[in-house]
Amino acid sequence: MASEKMSTRTPGTRTRVGKYELGKTLGEGNFAKVKFAKNVENGDFVAIKILNRDKVLQHKMVEQIKREIATMKEIKHPNVVKLHEVMASKTKIYIVLELVDGGELFDIIAKQGRLKESEARKYFQQLINAVDYCHSRGVYHRDLKPENLLLDSNGALKVADFGLSAFSKQVREDGLLHTACGTPNYVAPEVLLDNGYDGTSADIWSCGVILFVLMAGYLPFDDPNIINLYKKIHNASFVMPSCFSSGAKKLIKRILDPNPLTRIKISEILQDEWFKKEYHQPSFAEDEDVNLDDVDAAFNNSEKNLVTERREKPVSMNAFELISGSRGFSLDSLFQKEAGNVKRETRFTSQRPPNEIVSKIEEAAKSLDFNVRKQNYKMKLQGHTSGRKGRLSVATEVFEVAPSLHVVELRKTGGDTLEFHKFFKNFSSGLKDVVWKSETIDECSR
Repeated sequence: MASEKMSTRTPGTRTRVGKYELGKTLGEGNFAKVKFAKNVENGDFVAIKILNRDKVLQHKMVEQIKREIATMKEIKHPNVVKLHEVMASKTKIYIVLELVDGGELFDIIAKQGRLKESEARKYFQQLINAVDYCHSRGVYHRDLKPENLLLDSNGALKVADFGLSAFSKQVREDGLLHTACGTPNYVAPEVLLDNGYDGTSADIWSCGVILFVLMAGYLPFDDPNIINLYKKIHNASFVMPSCFSSGAKKLIKRILDPNPLTRIKISEILQDEWFKKEYHQPSFAEDEDVNLDDVDAAFNNSEKNLVTERREKPVSMNAFELISGSRGFSLDSLFQKEAGNVKRETRFTSQRPPNEIVSKIEEAAKSLDFNVRKQNYKMKLQGHTSGRKGRLSVATEVFEVAPSLHVVELRKTGGDTLEFHKFFKNFSSGLKDVVWKSETIDECSR
């Protein structure tokens, strides 16, 4: 990918963290955001998950995040998102990850419904390969679902979000895990009880639910009443669609066995006739040594290895940042979010000075009764009233493309998507004086 400037102007000051030049924000959550970035030493593109140290400490999330980082460093597999390194400044923690730019598997299901059986099997095979490898390293994911499965540009599946994972060393004397976690619709029945569970069997159950969703386009266990949902899961009460082949039905039935002792094991799945059709054994070289020194350094109070983040004025948006704006990029799975609550965004260009753009945004937002927080050329807008999914929150940022041309991005970071659409229509009418060219509201709803 090209990284040259799009104008002949001397490059402005851009945000740099260590050897990485930060670009567009790809996703945002309560405790972190993920940015597109470029390694200026070798030209590689990566994704950097940025966490606020104070919030991590305030919410007592240090051990959980250290566990996630250590887990991802331990797992070196082609179907698992790779973690390159960890850095820290006085205020932030930076987790440098493999850039997976094909979106979520969830998005494919949401857009086109159920997949062809052969396509569903291909993804399921890659999922089982990844999960089997994790289990061989004593790592249990515990939150497997389509939203946590990303696709690269070649369509290869990548397991992400190890925030709820557990190591075998966390198993108690009875040989079981005792923390109930995960998304209810994908969670094994024994996890919902308080009697302990085997992490291997629980992950296999989740894989079975994922396979069902891929092939049917809907969940096997679903009910608006949480008690009824739990009953369906405990009894493995679901109906197999008639369009499923007999081989698929047989395998799913063995995976979604409510008894973890008789539930099929991965070794048996690998020998299943339906599973083995067009199966390709993964081939990859493993790194023998896993160094966690950078993980420890990121969380201690030593200033020896701290990096700095510098930024002065509106960032000059160069080619690599425009590439990062591609609709294919979707790293929302690196955050906790509601299923189906896909991030929304839009952008417009302006030939007005950046200070004027910021002032107009602030004026338009306040006229709609939104709180405004400013930091340089970034703004956080939040509504006063609570909607269907809480208060609507919008992040904006101004980028410089040329001396007299700026791009302004708006991203929904909280609240309901339909409310964001309504907000954008009213909000954009107050920006007519600064907008040169704007994406339509249909673009906003991608």
